[in-house]
Amino acid sequence: MKDLKYLISVLVGAMSYGILSTIVVLAYDKGYQLGEVVGTQLLTGCILAWLLALYTKVREKRTQSGQGTVGGNSAVVRSKLSWKNRIVLMLAGAPTVVTGLMYYQSLRYIPASLAIILLFQFTWISVLIQAVSKRKWPDKVTLLTLLLLFGGTLLAAGIMDQGEARFNVLGLTLGLLSAVSYSMFIIFSGKAVPNVHPAYRSAWMVTGGMLLLFILFPPYFLFNGLLWSQLLLFGFLLGLFGAFIPPVLFAIGVPHIGGGMAGILGAAELPVAVLLSSFVLHEQVSGLQWVGVIVVLLGVVLPELSKLRLNSVDAKKV
Repeated sequence: MKDLKYLISVLVGAMSYGILSTIVVLAYDKGYQLGEVVGTQLLTGCILAWLLALYTKVREKRTQSGQGTVGGNSAVVRSKLSWKNRIVLMLAGAPTVVTGLMYYQSLRYIPASLAIILLFQFTWISVLIQAVSKRKWPDKVTLLTLLLLFGGTLLAAGIMDQGEARFNVLGLTLGLLSAVSYSMFIIFSGKAVPNVHPAYRSAWMVTGGMLLLFILFPPYFLFNGLLWSQLLLFGFLLGLFGAFIPPVLFAIGVPHIGGGMAGILGAAELPVAVLLSSFVLHEQVSGLQWVGVIVVLLGVVLPELSKLRLNSVDAKKV
């Protein structure tokens, strides 16, 4: 039952990401701009992240006082961060802002169901970046994965159904750039001060992202009264489902189920986003496009299933 709890934790975290595109499109329909939408998201996400960090700090102090000076030292030492580490974490949070800006802006030009498909191209882009950096040709499983992802993307994007008429070049470019940025975040974020408590890592990374965004898009909404309109509701929902719930649930579940299974469950973001774009935004998603979504999901989970199978075989040999 404990394993099930951790599996559900990661699954819900991934599904939370799938809600974001629908909320952003609804915010655009109300007339809000990109900087206002992303700004309120990061502001509320930052507040929630620091509340969690404060709660974690209080719990650590209680643990220290309960266990005595000797027993509580490890928790306290773990929570201490030098300013160098804080700056590293804030810089590590920058790619998430770039990803959000590219992804959310693409929603102005292309359907949400297509935007999420383009974002999911981070899977093969990450493989390509690592292959180039290591100068190592991908194995057969990876090549099959790339083929599935490419074919599934063509189907899910609706090219077979509607041709190229509905596609906007700028929207497609932004969607693919969001995938590139997300790939960079995945590669570099895990290396940024990994031995620090997830609550503190998340808080500083979100803070760094928010500061970068406010430089690019000055937060006029804080002073012109716009914050207290429906923008606050959209920002809160985006902050809750994008900047707070997923990192917390992943921090809880991933250490117990492993990165391979987390990668499989993380694919739940895709069908959730497509479903919501269909039922809430009333975007037309054909049967052939759903087939494409399933093929993309297979491409995402195939390498992880292969790793799990190999690990199982190795374990039996031992």
